[in-house]
Amino acid sequence: MKGTFPIEKFGALQTPFYYYDATLLRNTLKTIQEEAGKYNKFCVHYAVKANANPKVLGIIRESGLGVDCVSGGEIKAAVKAGFPASKIVYAGVGKTDWEINLGLDYDIFCFNVESIPELEVINELAAAKNKIARVAFRINPDVGAHTHANITTGLAENKFGISMADMNRVIDLALEMKHVKFVGLHFHIGSQILDMGDFVALCNRINELQEQLYARQIIVEHINVGGGLGIDYAHPNRQPIPDFAGYFATYHKHLRLRPQQTLHFELGRSVVAQCGSLITRVTYVKQGTNKQFAIVDAGMSDLIRPALYQAYHKIENVSSEEPMETYDVVGPICESSDVFGKAIDMNRTKRGDFLAIRSAGAYGEIMASVYNCRELPKGFLSEEIL
Repeated sequence: MKGTFPIEKFGALQTPFYYYDATLLRNTLKTIQEEAGKYNKFCVHYAVKANANPKVLGIIRESGLGVDCVSGGEIKAAVKAGFPASKIVYAGVGKTDWEINLGLDYDIFCFNVESIPELEVINELAAAKNKIARVAFRINPDVGAHTHANITTGLAENKFGISMADMNRVIDLALEMKHVKFVGLHFHIGSQILDMGDFVALCNRINELQEQLYARQIIVEHINVGGGLGIDYAHPNRQPIPDFAGYFATYHKHLRLRPQQTLHFELGRSVVAQCGSLITRVTYVKQGTNKQFAIVDAGMSDLIRPALYQAYHKIENVSSEEPMETYDVVGPICESSDVFGKAIDMNRTKRGDFLAIRSAGAYGEIMASVYNCRELPKGFLSEEIL
C-alpha cells in the first residue's frame, strides 16, 4: 500500500523537498509520552541531530520532550524553538570552548562528558564564570549492537566515551573539582537497533557498573541510556510508529534503578524518521543496456544515507497506478554513488512523475549539502500544504 500524499498540491512546490506528516509526528510523540509515562522517572529527550527543521522542532517542543544536543548550533536551535535550558543535555566528543561557554551561559541541564581533558576544560571555563556545571560521564560500555558499523558507538574501538576502567578515576577527579557537579552516567551503543537483546546487554553492563559505585556508597542521580531504537524502513505504512512499548518495557524490566534515580533517553530517528519523505520528480526515464533508469531531480546532496551507509529507503511512484516495472532510481550528481535504489519495482514511470523516498525524516534534510552548488531542499509540514 502506498502512503497518502497530496500530489495535487505538489506541483506548486519546487522539487526536491521534504514532506513531513504532522499528524503522524504528533501521534508518534503521543505514543512516546504514553509508553514512557507508564514508568516512574522516565525522561525522554529528542536528539536534535536527527532533524532540526524549526517546524518539526516546534511540534516536538509542544509535546513536552527535552532535547539532546551535540553542538553549539543545536543548542541555539533548541533554545530558539522554545525548549527550556533545564531540559537540554549536551553530548559530543569534541566540544569547543565557545560551545561549552554557551551551555554554561544558558545553564543547561547537563554536559555529557567524554574525556578527562574535556572535564578539566569545563571546570576551568565554569570557574571563569563562577558557575558550577552539572556533568554526566559518558561511559563506553564495550557493548556491540546489531547495526551498521558506521553507526555503532559503544565498542571499545569507537571514539566515544570514557573506558569502564577509567570510570572510578574520572569520578574521583570530578568530586575534587569546585566548579563541576557529578550528576550522572551516560551511555549510547548505536543507532537503528531492532534487537531488544542489545538493550538488555546494555542494562546488564550498567547494573554491573552501578554495583561498583554502590560499593563505594555512590548513587548517581541520573542514568542516561541514549537512544538507538530503529524503525521499519521496508514497511513504513505497516509500522509507522516504532515499538516504544517494547523499548521502554525492556529498560523497566532489566535495568536495576535505585528509587531516587531518574532514567533518561535520547531518541532521534524513532521520533521523526517515518513522518518524513523526500519528494522528487522524474526528469528522465533512460533505457540502458540491461536496465532502465529513473533519473530524478534529487541527489545524494539531498539524501546522503544510501550513498553513505548503503541505506535502504522504500521508493514509491505516487503519481502512477500503471503496472509495475523495475528501475534503478538515480540522481543527477556526478558521482557513481548517487543512487537511491537499484532494481526498484515501481508503477510504470514517466517524466514528471512524483516519487516519494520514504522514512527520510531522520538524517535526511539535516545532512543535506550544497555539493555541485545545488540548493538545499526545503521542508514542509503536511498541514502547510493541505
